[in-house]
Amino acid sequence: MNVVDTLLVFALIPLCVYGVIALLTLWPKFARTPRYQAGQEWGYAPVWWTANPAGVGAHAPSAHTALEQGEAGEPAPTARGGARGNW
Repeated sequence: MNVVDTLLVFALIPLCVYGVIALLTLWPKFARTPRYQAGQEWGYAPVWWTANPAGVGAHAPSAHTALEQGEAGEPAPTARGGARGNW
């Protein structure tokens, strides 16, 4: 076996195998689109997410609002509740 055969068998072929394995493992990283980095311009329209799209914009009175209305001379709220779950 001469020097060229020795280098081919013991150096070039293993380097090619390692190169193919490295390309296969790194391919998904090179193929995906670049990720957003903090401070970059955001080129997309804002999207508001809600679990109930029909309820967007609907205002439900809070308990605090109901108590204020009761103190102002209007009838006090009749809802009951508590840790027992009685309503």
